[in-house]
Amino acid sequence: MLKMEARDHTNGELRLSDVGKTVKLIGWVSKRRNLGSLVFIDLRDRYGYTQIVFESESFPEAAKIRNEYIIEVEGEVCKRQTPNPKLPTGEIEVNAKKITIINSANTTPFIIADETDALEDTRLKYRYLDLRRPMMQRYLMNRAKITKSIREYLDNQDFIEIETPILTLSTPEGARDYLVPSRTRKGSFYALPQSPQLFKQLLMIGGLERYYQIARCFRDEDLRADRQPDFTQVDIETSFLSQDEILTLLEGCIKKVWKDVLNIDIETPFRRIPWKIAMGKYGSDKPDTRFDLFLNDIKEDISGITFQALAEAEDVRALVIPHQAAETSRKVADSLNDISKKFGIKQVTTLKFVNGEITGSFTKFLNDDIKKKLIEHLGLKEDDLLIIAGGSFNHVCFALGAIRSFYAKKLNLIPPHSFDFLWVVDFPLFDKLDDGSYTSEHHPFTRPRKEDEQYLDTCPEKVLSAAYDIVINGYEAGGGSLRIYDQTMQKKIFEILGFTEEDIKRKFGFFVDAFQYGTPPHGGAAFGLDRLTMIISETDNIRDVIAFPKNLSAVCPMSNAPMPVDEQQLKDLGIKVVTEEDK
Repeated sequence: MLKMEARDHTNGELRLSDVGKTVKLIGWVSKRRNLGSLVFIDLRDRYGYTQIVFESESFPEAAKIRNEYIIEVEGEVCKRQTPNPKLPTGEIEVNAKKITIINSANTTPFIIADETDALEDTRLKYRYLDLRRPMMQRYLMNRAKITKSIREYLDNQDFIEIETPILTLSTPEGARDYLVPSRTRKGSFYALPQSPQLFKQLLMIGGLERYYQIARCFRDEDLRADRQPDFTQVDIETSFLSQDEILTLLEGCIKKVWKDVLNIDIETPFRRIPWKIAMGKYGSDKPDTRFDLFLNDIKEDISGITFQALAEAEDVRALVIPHQAAETSRKVADSLNDISKKFGIKQVTTLKFVNGEITGSFTKFLNDDIKKKLIEHLGLKEDDLLIIAGGSFNHVCFALGAIRSFYAKKLNLIPPHSFDFLWVVDFPLFDKLDDGSYTSEHHPFTRPRKEDEQYLDTCPEKVLSAAYDIVINGYEAGGGSLRIYDQTMQKKIFEILGFTEEDIKRKFGFFVDAFQYGTPPHGGAAFGLDRLTMIISETDNIRDVIAFPKNLSAVCPMSNAPMPVDEQQLKDLGIKVVTEEDK
């Protein structure tokens, strides 16, 4: 590290071996303790803390020093009488011979420390102060280490880093676009890229063969703890590799990141779980498999049930929660229904296994044969709670999967500081909507599995895709697919999705045209850099690992963006804002 004139050591650097040295330090005052004749200051910078000690009579001007003042200190390194084992510098202190106040500071709206009770919006409003917290700096340093590690890995694998446009064409990719009006072509709009999907494929058509980019992406969608309107992904595309080869390459990248950042050796290859099993067993297309709560198909077990809704349901599954029967009141059961409603299941059935019998008001719909089958199939034990849901496959699985996650957190079933890596593969290519139309499960450029192409004309919902998601600790950390490279196949997929020739030409004209000039077999993936950092840093809030994030309303509390602009700016763009009152 380059030495600066204002300091010759950082605040995390000095050790017992430095005792006797005269040093110059600079930093923020983290804490000031006046013990009468002696004053102690914890001096902080990005690298750590050093305790400064001086006699108050020797520095009367130091009486004005408060937290977050920036001061420069010259003094002698001494051995501390009472070491602090929590700090790397805890065995030494600096006996100040000279103190200079570099800058003063107002009282901060919250304490600058890892532990804070400040509301998140307050932290975001004063983000420049929040970033002084050592925890926040560790998160951002983790992010930088991850980025460096990935670049090193891909560079060594002969990938080329290439930037793609930020101002591009609006294309249907699953979320609303952020639109940018054109001043020179009034009434026309650029779109900010949801991903570099089309361009990365065009780079393969261009013969680059191996591309990557640390890409900024933008999606106008509802936010949550692990989602932001503008985010960063590690975008990767390659030609002439099979799916197995691509997954092996991506696993190598993750393996290097975990070693470089956490010094953890992870085993490869990762498990591969088909989408149908992930959903049916764990209730999620991004399952956390670190704990043993499983969904069970009980459709056959309840054959003959007199409750019509379950008897006629497409899918019926059960989740068994050990030792929770006695803990489950009516209020708890209602809270489970609140969870299931979010996923299209109005109500789940809760039963208890007590004294060797299934109990609960719902048992009036169960004959003895059904009860026996459930006890044997589910291996029910004393005080087990049985939760049953019926409906469509997706609704049932997602609802019970959410309840599974709820109990995992409530009962502390997830081992701390653990990492669970797997691939979810064999996703459906299409999602069939209630009106009989189809949408892409991933995007319209995903290649169908070769063995399923026979169903494209007769039963598209049976077609599985050559798509894959990497799942870490129940988070989708990245995903990708093999791409369609044959223009006839691409046209067929567009037709199934209901795109007219005009739609195709207007939205994908340049892309479809490129397919006529020798498109190589290719595929790729994208890692979510924000989510990787969030997982490695063991926080569940993506805003913690982004320097200047938006809140859940997609607003930056610090800058107040988005804000209205000057009327002249709108006139230049040919735009008129219509308010609710104008409608």
